[in-house]
Amino acid sequence: MQIYPAIDIRDGKCVRLRQGDYNQETIFGDDPAEMAKQWAGMGADWLHLVDLDGAKAGKPVNIEPIRKIVKAVDIPCELGGGLRDEAGVKLVLEDIGVERAIIGTQALKEPEWFREMISKYPGRIALGLDARDSMVATAGWLETSETSALELAKLYVGVDLGAVIYTNIANDGMMQGIDQQTLDDMLALCELGLPVIASGGVTTIEDIANLKKLYEQNSNLIGVITGRAIYEGSLDLKEAIALSRQ
Repeated sequence: MQIYPAIDIRDGKCVRLRQGDYNQETIFGDDPAEMAKQWAGMGADWLHLVDLDGAKAGKPVNIEPIRKIVKAVDIPCELGGGLRDEAGVKLVLEDIGVERAIIGTQALKEPEWFREMISKYPGRIALGLDARDSMVATAGWLETSETSALELAKLYVGVDLGAVIYTNIANDGMMQGIDQQTLDDMLALCELGLPVIASGGVTTIEDIANLKKLYEQNSNLIGVITGRAIYEGSLDLKEAIALSRQ
């Protein structure tokens, strides 16, 4: 089970939002590449990057800061936010050198196109499942659909997905831990045979311990994303990584 430190980029800065709300922003640094080096130096094996401006614009925006991160560290990065056409996916995977592209909105709206991207980039596309009350949210979390996260995930069982990243928006950036409903949803996704990364609400080492227990039940839980907790110090990244590797 890997620990993925999150670097959310807005206006070229490293920020965190509460529940995806662009009006509830905290800036944690002016240099995302320096932040990336810090987390890599603490032993992270992967980084989780989000282009927040891209999520709103529907296309990659923070291209240069992301490029700098990829050059600054020797570990693979995954990126989400605004990847809604082939040009965007190609830009981040082939030109910038991101290892995994996370697609959310278009996986719901254009499933055939999403499958086509998976066949072009096997193992390098992740399904971003952002859920509010277990229902899929899209367009940078600004809209909620009528489709449940589990329903959408079922469409992509058996294809060569790099990961399914499941985020409970209600928990994201709120520093309140991961609730039982979210753990149940993640276990259901794991039981479909999908490689799942947990996101949203990871606050303390206890959350990592609970996810580790879930991993011991089902090894399809391949990773955990943590953001605000490691920036504000309620979770020690080195300790989290050590526990995840036990």
